[in-house]
Amino acid sequence: MKRSITAWFAMALCASPAISQEMIKIGVNQPLTGPFAASGTYIVNGAKIAVEQINASGGVLGKKIELVIEDNKSNPTEAAAVAEKLIVRDKVPVIMGAWGSSLTLAAMPKLMQYEVPMLVETSSSSKITQQGNPYIFRISPPSAIEAAAFKELLPQLGVKKVDFLSINNDWGRGTASDFGKMFKDNNIAVGLTETMDQSDQDMSAQLSKIKGTDSDTIIVTTAVEQLTLVLKQAASLGMTKKIITTGGSQNPDQLIDQAGSAANNTRHMVFFAPWQVEKTANPEITKAFLSAWAAKGFNKAGVTESYRGYDGISVIKAAIEKAGVADPKAITKALWEIKVPTLNGMVQFQKDGPQGRESGQYLARGKLITIIDGKVVVP
Repeated sequence: MKRSITAWFAMALCASPAISQEMIKIGVNQPLTGPFAASGTYIVNGAKIAVEQINASGGVLGKKIELVIEDNKSNPTEAAAVAEKLIVRDKVPVIMGAWGSSLTLAAMPKLMQYEVPMLVETSSSSKITQQGNPYIFRISPPSAIEAAAFKELLPQLGVKKVDFLSINNDWGRGTASDFGKMFKDNNIAVGLTETMDQSDQDMSAQLSKIKGTDSDTIIVTTAVEQLTLVLKQAASLGMTKKIITTGGSQNPDQLIDQAGSAANNTRHMVFFAPWQVEKTANPEITKAFLSAWAAKGFNKAGVTESYRGYDGISVIKAAIEKAGVADPKAITKALWEIKVPTLNGMVQFQKDGPQGRESGQYLARGKLITIIDGKVVVP
């Protein structure tokens, strides 16, 4: 941002969302710097591919789509400011964001204030759709739904007792809580819950404590950059416990590249499994996306994250088309009415949250993949 957000607000305080005559704007609120920058960049690149394909096919409502991309710097305060800037200054009728749960939660009051919808592409905290914000529409699964899906895998995993190592934010704490409840409900013991700040690079103290417990499994929740360090440090400590990650933001190919042998025999929940195209929800869409991604020269490791941006823009496009106008109120209404084929399945929103003020939630499905001898194995 070249000018201060405060200055923008001073110029546009009385503005309300409006529509560009030449382009339809979509706001994008993502972490492009800070600890989550790699993930946010993947999301943005996926979104750009979707826009290129949409515009090449004639756009929507006879107009081209323009992404207005802003960096929330992996910081909740910035995420809220970015949301307000996109609405007040850029006059976007809809936003996609904001990657992390704490970032999304911080932006949500601005959506209520200005009555502008946001498509949530990644955040998993159950609080997001439970707060009575009718402008939230999420295509990523909340941690409670992810835990319920994980329950079905318990017999084959042979888990007896778990410890948690989670990033110390709404995403990590929410995952530990929801998974912990699921484990206890299924007579699986829960031991330590260790946390790490998003900027931490040395997790050896937490890992050493976990190594000394009688658990057989560690549930790890964090972004790929920090997860790489966790796997390397666990290997250096000689850990033999099962390591399972949650949240779908692990980028297994990137882990293989960066963590090497330390990634072997680890398991990861993903919500887009491109390694076997024919087994994906929509193989033809998958082929088109993977081909476009490769043509850009992007790292193949990013597709398990970038698909969220691609799907998010695809859903927003369908809502604008259904609405017949790029207006926040019309788009909000249309999001309840659409069914959209995406990389992660047929997106249709269900109501979640307090009656009369529900948020929209898509029930995404995931797969637990395993890294064996430097390769991803899909069940």
